Amino acid sequence: MRSKIIWACSECGSRNYTTDNKEKPFQRLTLKKYCKACNAHTVHLQTK
Repeated sequence: MRSKIIWACSECGSRNYTTDNKEKPFQRLTLKKYCKACNAHTVHLQTK
């Protein structure tokens, strides 16, 4: 079963991206992605 992952910007907190995860163990990941609100590349944290 796939679970939906929402990525939130660590600077402003806006939720910009969604992906799906098919792995059972839920591990919090971080990615560096572009944030439209900050207008820069920032670290995005995985939320539920």
